[in-house]
Amino acid sequence: MALRSVAVVLQDPVALFEFGVLNEVFGIDRTAEGVPPIDFRVCSERPGMPLSTDSGVVLTAPHGLEATSDADLVAIPASPTAYAPSEAVKQVVRDAVDRGAYVLSVCSGAFTLGAAGVLDGRECTTHWLHSDALAAAYPLAKVNPDVLYAHDGTVITSAGTAAGIDACLHLVRAEHGAAVANRIARRMVVSPHRDGGQRQFIDRPVPITECESLGPTLEWLVEHLDETHTVPQLARRAAMSSRTFARRFVAETGTTPHQWVTDQRVLRARELLEETDLSIEQIAGDVGFGSAALLRHHFSQGTGLTPTVFRTRHRSPA
Repeated sequence: MALRSVAVVLQDPVALFEFGVLNEVFGIDRTAEGVPPIDFRVCSERPGMPLSTDSGVVLTAPHGLEATSDADLVAIPASPTAYAPSEAVKQVVRDAVDRGAYVLSVCSGAFTLGAAGVLDGRECTTHWLHSDALAAAYPLAKVNPDVLYAHDGTVITSAGTAAGIDACLHLVRAEHGAAVANRIARRMVVSPHRDGGQRQFIDRPVPITECESLGPTLEWLVEHLDETHTVPQLARRAAMSSRTFARRFVAETGTTPHQWVTDQRVLRARELLEETDLSIEQIAGDVGFGSAALLRHHFSQGTGLTPTVFRTRHRSPA
């Protein structure tokens, strides 16, 4: 499904940040920067009537719920009302799933999806503070409290606040490709890709000063993905012991050095598949997998598609 229209359903009171995330990714015209146009609709049960917010600002939605009927994505931002949505809102969610549209929730918006019954049997998430409540309320849902976002079929759920950005960019990447997602991320000044499986809460057991941060090492790694890397080598570059480096790497990134490098290689391979005519073997060498077989293995694990199928679906026009 091409992502051409997005309908956001506001429930009173509205969580401004979560609504703002959806607006920032989908609601701003970035066609001058090569981002495909998106018909962005803000909807509520009472269009034109004031909606309260968590900061005292008053909003009005210009569209009624009928504007969701043909949207490619129906998005549900957080709201205290999300825990007990109206029958009309629940039906909007069900109808969207039934016709094959995407449904995406930000933070506690997942409770609206649960109330609509669309989380039954699906992997999903919400803010880690509310994950136990979501699992208790909807025992048939497969709640994962540790991930940034979950994508199961056409249903996408995200963790708290900023994780909604990651979920939205994930969907943009899936439908419009890495180049478009990167353009939006660059304007938002956020990371263009954080894998959904990354932990929500990253422990920092030791205070890290700016000079001790792994930022320079990570930047160097991204520029040298075609090389072989070991923890001892990277630790020496970061001027740390191997044990300290491995511990601090997990603390800063939420994953191991090996997995982080693998994810970056897959991400770079996606970009090359979309934007170049390089062969699979050439791309495997350029991103550091070494062989087409190894690229296919990790690429399929990371995306659910083979490199050839991915290129067919996402090849950027000349």
